[in-house]
Amino acid sequence: MRLENEAMKIPQLKKLTITPKNIMGVKIPRLEGGRREESLTDYLLEIPVSISEAMKAFQEVHKIVLDVAEKETTLRKLLYEIDKTKRKANAIENVFIPRLEVAIRFIIFRLEEMERDTFAMLKTVKRKMSEREKKKVEAKVIAN
Repeated sequence: MRLENEAMKIPQLKKLTITPKNIMGVKIPRLEGGRREESLTDYLLEIPVSISEAMKAFQEVHKIVLDVAEKETTLRKLLYEIDKTKRKANAIENVFIPRLEVAIRFIIFRLEEMERDTFAMLKTVKRKMSEREKKKVEAKVIAN
């Protein structure tokens, strides 16, 4: 009963606030608060030494737990984003780039084919034009 009475004298911890922090485009929770609102010196005279030492130890442990929780969450989120990025990089490397290379080869093939067709068509046109010129010249020679 005495311990419960002493525990009631201990000031409450501040509320824990979680604020988002942006690291490389990843929102990471930043934990703040959790400390006592008043200083312990006000209560040192009223509280036995063993309890005040336990309170200080609890504050340290609480601070360490918050720090570890924040770092663990940060690592988990960053690892998740790294895995997502790896999957995207693999998809680009193994799927999109090969598809684009095939498309490029097809386009080059079609352009070369069109160039050959155009060249052949130009030769045909040139041949027909020269034949017409020959006929005109022959017609002039015959007419004279």
